[in-house]
Amino acid sequence: MSLTATLFIANRAFADNRPDSDDDYPLPEELTPLSVGSLPEEDDDSYGTLAIGEAETYDSLLSVWYRNNIENSYDNFARDFINIDLSEEYNPKEALPDSIYKARLDMLATAVQLPYNPIVKQYIMRYTIKYRSMMSRIMGLAQYYMPIFEEQLDLNGLPEELKIMPIIESTLNPKIHSYVGAAGLWQFMLRTAKSYGLECNSFVDERYDPVKSTEAACKLIKDYYRIYGDWTLVIAAYNCGPGNVNKAIKRVPGAKTYWDIYEYLPKETRGHIPSFIGMTYAYTFHKAHGIEPVNPPHPIVTDTLNINKMLHFEQISSTINVPIDVIRDLNPQYKLDIIPAKEKSYTLVLPIKDISSFIEKEQEIYGKDTIYLKKYIGVDLSSVNVTPDDAKAPTKGASVPSGGTYRVKSGDNLGSIAAKYHVTVKQLMQWNGIRDPRKLRAGQLLKVKR
Repeated sequence: MSLTATLFIANRAFADNRPDSDDDYPLPEELTPLSVGSLPEEDDDSYGTLAIGEAETYDSLLSVWYRNNIENSYDNFARDFINIDLSEEYNPKEALPDSIYKARLDMLATAVQLPYNPIVKQYIMRYTIKYRSMMSRIMGLAQYYMPIFEEQLDLNGLPEELKIMPIIESTLNPKIHSYVGAAGLWQFMLRTAKSYGLECNSFVDERYDPVKSTEAACKLIKDYYRIYGDWTLVIAAYNCGPGNVNKAIKRVPGAKTYWDIYEYLPKETRGHIPSFIGMTYAYTFHKAHGIEPVNPPHPIVTDTLNINKMLHFEQISSTINVPIDVIRDLNPQYKLDIIPAKEKSYTLVLPIKDISSFIEKEQEIYGKDTIYLKKYIGVDLSSVNVTPDDAKAPTKGASVPSGGTYRVKSGDNLGSIAAKYHVTVKQLMQWNGIRDPRKLRAGQLLKVKR
């Protein structure tokens, strides 16, 4: 059986059978009775009541259909492609016999070597016993991110099981930023990101963009494979850099795999391949260990719009009733809640059931630029967003708030604080040693005046 058929079918069950047109693929029987009145009243993707017109009805039906397919694909995968008894009772806090772990790994036909040894066993136990809640969260997020990874890996002719790499790198947190400066799902360093075509500036950091960062990661992985010709060495090089891998190879004449140079790799990288194998096991056999996905923090059924005019997230949120946190979660590459579409177009991802509302109210949304982007229309993009109250021009004789510090409140951002104290965001970042403006926390004390 082929790799695609034997490994990680779960998220492709829908995508691989997507129709070229609506006529090619009628709705499944379980969805045909759905109507506007029978749509779910509330679920984890619901966040307000919208007037549902004809277009919104289709979007809502498609959202239900797509989500059902994604969720059911995990059950279908476990039932059809995993040759184990899922009804067997076991103690989730106890390890299984080595023979079971090994047999399950051997069941997988993969391009990446997945040997079983005591080191790998420790990681399997970590993910299936100690960190079960983390695995449930990852499995929920995977419903959204895995189709993105799988599509790009397929387009680039790369093994599908490499989609486990961003789980190891970031636990599927697109906003993560490491202490050494690596960022996003694929943990790109800034220099590497720019060399692979990712845009990184004051407004946009495509290291946080799930699609763009995955495209760049695939290019980097292909380059590493041209050098090493072994996937374990590629994964190791991705983690610690090819320089460290090359140094380890020089110390072991004839070395061809990660396991040959294990002892000579940086400490953190020694656990990287065992972690990859352990996560591959836990992801594939999660149901056999009673691990169920939890709902992700944002909708998993989305669509993309091209934006050709500067746009603030609040313009969208205040018009079509999508929480700004949902917009941020789906568009983490926009550092300051602004899509800086002046010289070129950018993408905007929204829940699919809100696409029609955006199109219908597009003129009203863009018409709010004089409220939310008053300071930035027709000027160089050198600062950030403001709230409606902050964007109002101060009245004649108005005084600057007294005091040289400000305690951050929930919902604040650097743009609103800068506007309130009549300073620039750049100044606030310099005075307070802030590298990432998205990492403000409630209660944080900021210098707002020199």
